[in-house]
Amino acid sequence: MANDTTMDNEAHDGAQPGLKKVMGPKLLLFFVVGDILGTTVYSLTGKVAGKVGGALWIPFVVAFVVAFLTACSYLELVGKYPKAGGAPLYVHRAFGIHFITFIIAFAVMCSGITSAASAAQAFSGNYLEEIFPSVGPAAIVVALAFLVVLALINFRGVGESVKMNVVLTCVELGGLLLVILFGAYALISGSSDPTVAPDPGRLLEFNPESSPLLAVTSATALAFFAMVGFEDSVNMAEETRNPAKVFPRALLLGLSITAAIYLVIAVITSTLVPTAELAETDAPLLLVVKAAAPWFPPILFSIIALFAVTNTALINMLMASRLVYGMSNERIIPSVFGRVHRSRQTPWVAILFTSILAVVLVSLLEIEDLGSTTSLLLLVVFAIVNVAVLVLRKDVVEHKHFKAPTWIPVLGAVLCLFFASPLSGRPVAEYLVAGGLLLIGVVFWGVNRLITGRVDFDADKLAK
Repeated sequence: MANDTTMDNEAHDGAQPGLKKVMGPKLLLFFVVGDILGTTVYSLTGKVAGKVGGALWIPFVVAFVVAFLTACSYLELVGKYPKAGGAPLYVHRAFGIHFITFIIAFAVMCSGITSAASAAQAFSGNYLEEIFPSVGPAAIVVALAFLVVLALINFRGVGESVKMNVVLTCVELGGLLLVILFGAYALISGSSDPTVAPDPGRLLEFNPESSPLLAVTSATALAFFAMVGFEDSVNMAEETRNPAKVFPRALLLGLSITAAIYLVIAVITSTLVPTAELAETDAPLLLVVKAAAPWFPPILFSIIALFAVTNTALINMLMASRLVYGMSNERIIPSVFGRVHRSRQTPWVAILFTSILAVVLVSLLEIEDLGSTTSLLLLVVFAIVNVAVLVLRKDVVEHKHFKAPTWIPVLGAVLCLFFASPLSGRPVAEYLVAGGLLLIGVVFWGVNRLITGRVDFDADKLAK
């Protein structure tokens, strides 16, 4: 994600100073954990339970395996090319086709918008209703107002820093640790609420409306949304000391820590709260807290949850608007999207465009559909990155770096494609939404090509 003025103030490439290397292993680990934690576990855990049944923990385990394999591919690439870049940079190095690079960048941008839109739905849902009981009928208005506020914050200019990420992560992680502590105590000692009867047997129950395999795959397609975010850390490569050595341990350990947290929460949630209740709420962890510790103020936990989803939404909208700005700056979409406000020095047209898309998505789709579309877009991106690893094996570098066994990117690509395909149980509507978003990008590409006749660009610069 670019700083508000980075692109605007760039000099010629030859005069560019390198980024300051400030990230050590501990700070990078915290960054990875903080980037993965967010909306899904706070708001979509119940929707995952609605797909799979009481065996809520299984989709999270499978999603972790897919994410772990893809993370290994990212590690090989970031070790070979320790630059701020990510998927567009790697795909361009592998295939050298500008249109594919653009589509990958646009897909990542769209995933940020759908993720932020799902966070807006979560913000206006049951957590907020716990604080303001009468907000229910006006939920859509609140969600739209939430996006407007995010746009204004984005327009004003938000200086994101690693230190702020630490603070935000502590709050989000604190809420999850409360769930784990309260839930574990309730399971061991029994809930203080006599109406709550923990039922470990639910952990092996599947949705009776489908086969166990289809229940798991369809739920995993949504649960994968919980594991995304790790790929953003590769953009910190230039600011990490000795990235080829530090990244593998920090990324894999961070991914494992968050997976362990999600797994414990999934077990506690399914044991304490009936599946039918989980499937009907977008505040599943609030139900867990009420069941495990009815004495704890539910309003306080709701505030923590709202903070978590707000942080997720803001980060994603910042990322999306800067990607649009970067693509315009590289003249691969119409130049109007690259306009910068004179006084605020923020890309106001890109912010307006991404915010309008988010408003449309929130108005038309439910939170579950938005989360699934996010995972669909990123699974396709991850599949291509896994293939890029294999293609780039021919590109030998002099320095030592992490190298994944060949079977890892192969299996990673296969699994990503499977969970992105209809075979996993995805409804057709998700493909229509994702296709519609990407079609907007194709139109922009075509219009720009007709006007300028330009089809090439600096992929390294775009990836930043």
